[in-house]
Amino acid sequence: MGLQLKTIAFALLILQVSSSVRAQSGVLDISKYGGATNGDISQAMIKAWNDACASTNPSKIVIPQGTFLLKQTEFKGPCTAPIEVQVDGTIQAPQDPNQFDGEAQWIKFTYVNFLTISGGGTFDGQGAIAWNQNDCAQNKICKKLSMNFGFGFLNNTVIRDITSKDSKNFHVNVLGCNNITFTNFNAIAPANSPNTDGIHIGRSNGVNITNSIFATGDDCISLGDGSKQVNVFNVKCGPGHGISVGSLGKYPEEEPVQDFSVKNCIINNTDNGVRIKTWPDTPGATTVTGMHFENIEMINVRNPIIIDQEYCPWNQCTKENPSKIKISQVSFKNITGTSGTKEGIVLLCSSGVPCEDVVLTDIDLKFNGTVASAVLSNVKPIIQGKSLSLSNTIPKVEL
Repeated sequence: MGLQLKTIAFALLILQVSSSVRAQSGVLDISKYGGATNGDISQAMIKAWNDACASTNPSKIVIPQGTFLLKQTEFKGPCTAPIEVQVDGTIQAPQDPNQFDGEAQWIKFTYVNFLTISGGGTFDGQGAIAWNQNDCAQNKICKKLSMNFGFGFLNNTVIRDITSKDSKNFHVNVLGCNNITFTNFNAIAPANSPNTDGIHIGRSNGVNITNSIFATGDDCISLGDGSKQVNVFNVKCGPGHGISVGSLGKYPEEEPVQDFSVKNCIINNTDNGVRIKTWPDTPGATTVTGMHFENIEMINVRNPIIIDQEYCPWNQCTKENPSKIKISQVSFKNITGTSGTKEGIVLLCSSGVPCEDVVLTDIDLKFNGTVASAVLSNVKPIIQGKSLSLSNTIPKVEL
């Protein structure tokens, strides 16, 4: 059995375990802890969590239908038995960003094994006021805004049938987790909401994102350093900035990124489609290997396929020295649809460590009804299938 199939099989096993937990769990309804509709349930949730975490039997915390308020809270393990948090209603964050420690997340789950979050409910970050205060594009030392979710150092976790709405910053940050699955997960925010990435992953192994929708003001899904064995299947992305690896290289001692698979996805009206981005002239020096993008439909995407090793937003760096990030073993297969720009493929690799083993197979991208062109720098891709004709689709080659 291949590594990817093993990963999916393990995710299905976790789903079965969580179903078993639901069947035998002790139910802890927050109303029994003083939680009331339209009221602050912070203390009720903490009390219910503490009871569930101490229980030797699987537990389920239930937030019923209705609207509830929750302050910035951390739910911390280790716990004795599996826990499910079933959210049927809407949980709202404080609107005022000054009520948060911006370095942390609004709702944080840490050091737990076999956690499930389910129920079809919505976590509303109420981010509109905070977005108006976001000046990070002009200010390098801007105030940090809180994310909706922080999942830290979790093992064997499932988040399903949940919506994250209008986060003040990233919707989800995944850090130091192993075997975590998002399915039927939605991250929603206006296209002009700054830095509202859907799911950002860092230093985690075995992350699966399936049957989910991302419509945000930034990356739908992004991988930070140390991300390994990440699988994205049947995802709809847009608006936003697409699905990204990186940015990488800005900081020293970053860890390698490897084994990322994106399949059977639709990317609609985004700034980028599938992208790998690294900083130039910075201390970070690591590797990116095993990136595979397959069966992806692009709908009016400005940069459908892009490797950008000169990524430098808001002029925060110079380009005097090339990126030190080595990119290899990258494939783009059956990428079809429409490009919002003439250059449907842009592969700008580092002159210091050129890209290697890049394969383009069956690429069919159109711009205004004609075949989109490609721009290449410091890379010699292998062209397969009906992908490209080097003579008429690559106007600029710098090697």
